[in-house]
Amino acid sequence: MEHKVPEFEWLGFHFDASALMMIGITTVIVLILAIAGASRASVTNPSKLQNFMEWTIEFVEGIIGSTIGSKHGKGFIALGLTLIMYIFIGNMLGLPFSIVTEDHVSWWKSPTADIAVTGALTVIVIVLSHFLGITRNTKHYFAHYFEFKGAMLILHLIEVVSKPLTLAFRLYGNIYAGEIMISVIVGAGWFGIAPLFVWQGFSVFVGAIQAFVFTMLTMVYISQTLIHEEKH
Repeated sequence: MEHKVPEFEWLGFHFDASALMMIGITTVIVLILAIAGASRASVTNPSKLQNFMEWTIEFVEGIIGSTIGSKHGKGFIALGLTLIMYIFIGNMLGLPFSIVTEDHVSWWKSPTADIAVTGALTVIVIVLSHFLGITRNTKHYFAHYFEFKGAMLILHLIEVVSKPLTLAFRLYGNIYAGEIMISVIVGAGWFGIAPLFVWQGFSVFVGAIQAFVFTMLTMVYISQTLIHEEKH
């Protein structure tokens, strides 16, 4: 059964109350993990959370090193770490359970199962990448558009426009489809218990992959506008 979205209107705009609530919850969880992992850090006796955070940072450094490079990428570690933690945790929130009222209004879901949320994340990434290209690599940023002529220029502009669309819809589509499948399996009653555990395990894998892909593509887009390879 299709669930309703709890909406409210403010200044003529309609807002999804459940999406805003889940965005806030995801933000709080990320902040708590970051603060807890950084506080009481020890070199000789690190906690399990500290070890996890250090592994996550090294993982993000690996992503940045393979896309932007260690020389240009040091300043983007915080961005990559924030994205991968926020998206992964957001992807996971809708897995364990859902909160639906008697009038079929859904209050608990993954924030990334909302196209407005993934679209907003994508806008931030795309605007940031072009801003960095314009401010830090001005000459080559504008010059590369003149490398294409005729039909190739049109195809290149289509590629520029399609990047944010694919980035937003890929994340949204995978997470939203996963939550739909969970609701279908739950509807099967007792017969759905075993498939539910299997699907939730698969959903954790998909959620982790999507967080990785979004972060990876973010760094790729930044590298494309920020780094210029000299032609010989």
